[in-house]
Amino acid sequence: MYRSHNCGELTAAHINQTVTLAGWVQKSRDKGFVHWVDLRDRYGITQLVFDESRSDNAVFELAKTLGREFVIQATGKVIERESKNANMATGDIELLVTELNILNPALLPPFTIEDDTDGGEELRMKYRYLDIRRSPVRNALLFRHTVAMAVRNFLSAQGFCEIETPYLIKSTPEGARDFVVPSRMNEGQFYALPQSPQTFKQLLMVGGMDKYFQIVKCFRDEDLRADRQPEFTQIDCEMAFVEQEDILNVFEGLTRHLLKELKGIEVDKFPRMTYDHAMKTYGNDKPDIRFGMEFGELNSVAQHKDFGVFNSAELVVGIAAPGCGEMTRKEIDALIEWVKRPQIGASGMVYVKCNEDGSFKSSVDKFYDQEDLKRWAEATGAKSGDMIFVLSGGAHKTRTQLSALRMELATRLGLRKPEEFAPLWVVDFPLLEQDEDSGRWHAMHHPFTSPKPEDMKLLETDPGAVRANAYDMVLNGNEIGGGSIRIHDKATQQLMFKYLGFTEEEAKNQFGFLMDAFQYGAPPHGGLAFGLDRLVAILGGQETIRDFIAFPKNNSGRDVMIDAPSPISPEQLKELNIKLDLK
Repeated sequence: MYRSHNCGELTAAHINQTVTLAGWVQKSRDKGFVHWVDLRDRYGITQLVFDESRSDNAVFELAKTLGREFVIQATGKVIERESKNANMATGDIELLVTELNILNPALLPPFTIEDDTDGGEELRMKYRYLDIRRSPVRNALLFRHTVAMAVRNFLSAQGFCEIETPYLIKSTPEGARDFVVPSRMNEGQFYALPQSPQTFKQLLMVGGMDKYFQIVKCFRDEDLRADRQPEFTQIDCEMAFVEQEDILNVFEGLTRHLLKELKGIEVDKFPRMTYDHAMKTYGNDKPDIRFGMEFGELNSVAQHKDFGVFNSAELVVGIAAPGCGEMTRKEIDALIEWVKRPQIGASGMVYVKCNEDGSFKSSVDKFYDQEDLKRWAEATGAKSGDMIFVLSGGAHKTRTQLSALRMELATRLGLRKPEEFAPLWVVDFPLLEQDEDSGRWHAMHHPFTSPKPEDMKLLETDPGAVRANAYDMVLNGNEIGGGSIRIHDKATQQLMFKYLGFTEEEAKNQFGFLMDAFQYGAPPHGGLAFGLDRLVAILGGQETIRDFIAFPKNNSGRDVMIDAPSPISPEQLKELNIKLDLK
């Protein structure tokens, strides 16, 4: 064996035992007649000691040649440490080394492999295998494993069966762009990598596998950001003979289980909020409800004076920022510039200070008196010491801008506390959304989502008003999962494809296999998929998923470690019958 113990388990109980350790050299300290080495593996660090008077001379001299990240094996006696380190699990002991083997020397790493490193993000991604040796990254990956195991154990106990579905599938026109894979054996034809296992899990329901789950890789060829990667992992689930309430109850149970087991937090209630209420009150469909600052609509109390900016606006809406009444003019101006950035796009912002004596001071005192501003405070829930910020313009755009401001203020005020968790369900999404340019209707979730039965009659006359049997789980302002009750009969599915602009032939070519399956006794069914990467990051107290993925891509979708994507040889292109013209 290369080791009898790992570097994180030796304690005072092991004193006088002879043990063998193996790992990487974290650092060395040479005091002349005594040489110390911190030996690291994934379990922890143990201090090795080489003493000129107690160690073999050859071992002592060899220890002096060790560099950072050398892979070594050390055998010796566990002894009590003179200067104990209470911050280390092994801080009561050290290993007096009698035998030392260098298993592999190492180049000096391009950045310091410690918790606080001097390596930039791109450099660490290029040498990701070194970055994984650092405790923060290693612990993030171990935490991901813990979450995945907790999910598997919970779902298995609920009677779910994990079933793998194909990675080489048919390209479909809905959703994001597909990654495509050329077929050598079928000239001119392509597979697609799955954006989700959606149709396959529905077919499993037709097949009688009434509780399916899979922790599965999915792929979308879309622009990246902090919480998005071209390949990502879903906790994908489907159930037969269920209604929406059944699914919400099961996955409330899963989320409650994860919060209790992993964070020690008990969550009793999962609020339910309609999509319309979320958009009106928070400006987005994934509201963070750990704090207030709910929107207050001000049209009725702000459009009766001669302030043309408000009078011409479709919506005047504000929020009360708690305790911000003492903000300086410089701070307010900086916030106004923040909302005017292109990413937000506001043309300006009105503010009202709610003074401690009950009076108000605003940037529009020329147009509004104290009674007017008092009504604004009532509409936004502002109290003495608060500041009201008001935006105006087109309804949808203004709500989106104010939502961004709300989140920014919450971050600055320390209201988005990573150790607090506030889950909720958002329900009653629109079934369809309309493309502003083409006027074409698209499925808000996907074309297999069932409409609410009572809204079916609106498909012909008012498709935008049709609600879907769809639901999202939101945690701390992030959508961590979403799903729906599916269409399970051919006639309704054909009708849905019709309203999405598919011809009968297109629908048959793309999804004929699914509609055929529905004719052989498809049960009512529905499901949900959690984004594992995002869920793990939030449970880990972060919102950036990259550190919780072993080998992530950068913002350009590149793996800078292996230099992918990359060109392939002319011989491979010829085999695939692909001709490139890059001129």
